Amino acid sequence: MFRSLSLTTRLTLFFTLAAAAVVFGLALLVIAASERHFIELDHMALQDKQHLIENILARSNSAEDAKWLLREALSHHHGLYVSVHDSKGETLFQSEGFRLPRELSPADEGNGEDALIHWADEGQAFRGMLVRVIPAYDATTRLDILVAMDTAHHTRFMLELRRTLMTYAVVTIVICGVLGWFAAYKGLAPLRAMKSRATTLTSQRLHQRMPVEAVPIEMADLAHELNKMLDRLEDAFTRLSEFSSNLAHELRTPLSNLLTQTQVALATRRDADTYREILASNAEELQCLGRMVSDMLFLAKAERGMMLPNRERFSAAEETHALIEFYEAVAEEKGVRLAQRGEGEIVGDRLMFRRALSNLLSNALRHTPPHGEVTIEISQSSQATRVSVENTGEDIDPRVLPRLFDRFYRADPSRSHPETDGAGLGLAITRAIMQTHGGSISVTSAQGRTRFCLEFPGGT
Repeated sequence: MFRSLSLTTRLTLFFTLAAAAVVFGLALLVIAASERHFIELDHMALQDKQHLIENILARSNSAEDAKWLLREALSHHHGLYVSVHDSKGETLFQSEGFRLPRELSPADEGNGEDALIHWADEGQAFRGMLVRVIPAYDATTRLDILVAMDTAHHTRFMLELRRTLMTYAVVTIVICGVLGWFAAYKGLAPLRAMKSRATTLTSQRLHQRMPVEAVPIEMADLAHELNKMLDRLEDAFTRLSEFSSNLAHELRTPLSNLLTQTQVALATRRDADTYREILASNAEELQCLGRMVSDMLFLAKAERGMMLPNRERFSAAEETHALIEFYEAVAEEKGVRLAQRGEGEIVGDRLMFRRALSNLLSNALRHTPPHGEVTIEISQSSQATRVSVENTGEDIDPRVLPRLFDRFYRADPSRSHPETDGAGLGLAITRAIMQTHGGSISVTSAQGRTRFCLEFPGGT
C-alpha cells in the first residue's frame, strides 16, 4: 500500500508524523512538568503547615491549650484541612467539613512521614501528608496529624492546560501537514518538469535535453546523467538509422543486378552459353550477398559476447609473414612496398587474427598510392602485444576517425570508389574480433601516414 503512494504524499505523511511526534512530545513534557511543579508546591505548603502544627504542639501546655491554638491558627485557611487524633482515636482538632479518608493504602503508609498521599471524596481531590508527633504536654501520647489540601484548583488548571495543548497540537499538526504538502509539491516541481520533458522525447526529438540549470543541486547530477544517457541513445539511434540505410543500399545493388539479368534472360530465347554466363554472373552476386550475410551474422554474434572458437599461443610474425606473401602480388601490381618488423606472440584464435590483419592490410593497400609503403610492425611488452599497420597516403579527416569502425560506414558518402570491392564491414569485423579477444583497436592519421594498431592482452 505504501508503495502505491506518490512521493508527494509520502513526504507529506513523513513531515506530518514528525511534526505530530514533536508537538505531542512537547505537550506531554509541559503537562508532566506542570503536574510535577504543582506537586512540589503542594508538598512545600503542606510541610509549612506541618511545621506550624508541630510548633503549636511543642508550645502547648495541655490538650485544651493545643485545641485552642490549633483552632486559632488553622480555621481560616481556605482549602486547607487538618485532622489531629491521639492514639486512642479522640479528635484533638479537625477542620470543619473535612472527613478522614476511609482508609489509606499500605503503600501510602509506607512512604514515610513526608510522603504525599492522594485520595478523592465526593468529587473532591485531596493531596495530604500523614505525620506523627508527640506533644510537649504529654510524652506518653502520640498524635496522628493529617494535613491535606483541596487540589480542585490544580485539577481544573491541568484540565484546561491539557485541553489547550491538545487543541494547539491538533491545529499545529494540520497546519504542518498542509505546509509539508506544499513544500513537497513545490520541491518536486523540477522532477515534474523533467518528467514533462521526458514525455516529449521521441525518435524524431532525441536532441532535447533535461534542464540542468533549472533544477536544484540535488537533481542536477540526475539531470546530467540523463542527458548523458540521451546523448548515447541519440548516437546509437543515429548509427542504427545510418546502418539501416547503408544495409538497404548495399543489398539493393546486387539484388537489382540479379533481377535485371534474370528479366533480360527471360525476355528472349537464348543459347546455352548465354544462359551459362548469366548464371555465372548471378552466382557472383549471390556469393557477394552470402559473404555480407555471413559478416553480419559474425558481427551479431560478436556483439552478444561470442566466445573464441580456439585459444592458442602463436607467433604474430609468422602469421603476418604468411599474409604478406598472399598480398605480395597485389602490392606489386599497385607499386606498393610491403615491410614487416618486430616479433611477438599472441594468445587467441589464429584464424580470427588473420582475418583482422587481412582487413587492415587490404584497406592499407587500397588507400596507398603507387610507390607508397605499407609497414606492419609487431611489438610485445609485459602487458600486451601490439600489431600496427601503417600506410602512406592522404590523411583521414579527424572527424571521420571515430566512425571508421561503424558497419557500412564509408568516409565518402558518394561511394565513388571504383576500386572498392568490400561492403564496408571490414573494420567493424576487425573491431569485433579485438573485442572478442579482450583487446582494442585504434587509429591515427597525420602527416601523410595512417596507422591502425591492434592491441592483444597478455604480452610476455
